[in-house]
Amino acid sequence: MTTPDLLARMRADLAALLDIPEDEIGDDDFLPDLGLDSMRLMDLVQRWQDEGWTVNFGVLAERPQLSHWHALRVADTGGRPGS
Repeated sequence: MTTPDLLARMRADLAALLDIPEDEIGDDDFLPDLGLDSMRLMDLVQRWQDEGWTVNFGVLAERPQLSHWHALRVADTGGRPGS
């Protein structure tokens, strides 16, 4: 999965969770303003962990922006976003 594909996938996961169109989620939007609360974030973290991603609720909650989460994911895989 390429970096743009990963970003699109993360956006799609968020849109489904928040029940909003994907195009309403900007890379740098403050996700709580779009309806992301701690319970939904825990669901998302669990989903991604079940898929083998190394994600931490506290780290994501600290800076709830898609662009930041994407950068963390890419860094976690050593630049291989699909790993």
